[in-house]
Amino acid sequence: MVLIHIQKNGFKTLINLKTVFAICAILLFAQCQNKPEEKVKPVTETEEDTVSLTAAQLKNAPIETVMLSEKNIGTVLKLNGKIDVPPQSLVSVSVPLGGYLKTSKLLPGTHVNKGEIIAVMEDPQYIKLQQDYLQAKSKLQFAELDYKRQRELNESQASSEKVMQQAQAEMNNQRITMNALAQQLRLININPNQLNENTISKSVPVRSQINGYVSKVNVNIGKYVNPADVLFELIDPTDIHLNLTVYEKDISKLAIGQKLFAYSNAEPNKKYEGEILLISKDISNDGFAEVHCHFEQYDKSLLPGTYMNAILETKTTLSYALPEESIVSFEGKDYVFVELKKQNYKMMPVTTAEKENGFVQIINHSDFTGKNIVTKNAYTLLMKLKNMAEED
Repeated sequence: MVLIHIQKNGFKTLINLKTVFAICAILLFAQCQNKPEEKVKPVTETEEDTVSLTAAQLKNAPIETVMLSEKNIGTVLKLNGKIDVPPQSLVSVSVPLGGYLKTSKLLPGTHVNKGEIIAVMEDPQYIKLQQDYLQAKSKLQFAELDYKRQRELNESQASSEKVMQQAQAEMNNQRITMNALAQQLRLININPNQLNENTISKSVPVRSQINGYVSKVNVNIGKYVNPADVLFELIDPTDIHLNLTVYEKDISKLAIGQKLFAYSNAEPNKKYEGEILLISKDISNDGFAEVHCHFEQYDKSLLPGTYMNAILETKTTLSYALPEESIVSFEGKDYVFVELKKQNYKMMPVTTAEKENGFVQIINHSDFTGKNIVTKNAYTLLMKLKNMAEED
């Protein structure tokens, strides 16, 4: 037994320690009895990805389900590039001797025919060149007659061998001069065989070398152009092709003659059929290679420089697939709804790949083996699920 001595007003009192503890316990219990009871809210467990439909809702939006099935899905390679023109189909028109542009009616997009006069040039040097040719031609005729005369004199011992040889050399020199001037005339579209003293002209025609259309006009009337200047650029549309870029890792998937479909960003629904013509073996520093493709049928609306997209089917494999309408997208991810029981569905993430003929390849197909997956009104379930989340 433990006793506590308490002194009060000069008197000492002995108190039992057990008695003190008992009194404190009684007071504490009484205080607890007076505190109001706190209400505990019941906790209900909910499935955030699960949605249920009532009979009325199911009647308004009937649900249909399917199971995974194996389909032949083609592996599709998507590339991009632009309309290009090979060097042999792009013609830069210039005047080898230079001159002033006298006339031209060309505008970008104008159609031209091969041999058609597309411009007329003027320059005094054209007159001088024609003059030099005709004079060389005249001198050649005289030199030929002189050589013939000296040869006859030499045969009759009336002239020396040296004189005859000099006449022969002069004839050859004049022939060389005349032929050289004739080639210069042909450069500016003057036929030397039809040139005489009455047909000398200060103007020369510029003719189209191809059937095609004008892509660029770089000059104006009266402008002087140097031999190196480009007056016009012409394009032969029959050989326009598609130049695509492909990653190094995808080159092995391509082959010459492989079919493709190309489309522009402006008209994605308009497809142009083509085939691979050439695969470059040169890999750029960025890891790309060029693939040159030919269109089956050229469309005049396809202009050089137009950016294009292309789709190539590389191979077909048997894969697990679902109808495209089964897939719903939410916050940048793809999902499907799996039937748990009647009128009860769960949204599950799905990883998709290639699409073909209304079906989409499923990568994580093992997650859905033996399960019924919603096809019809899958987006109706997504909307209801989102509304439930907002209400919570």
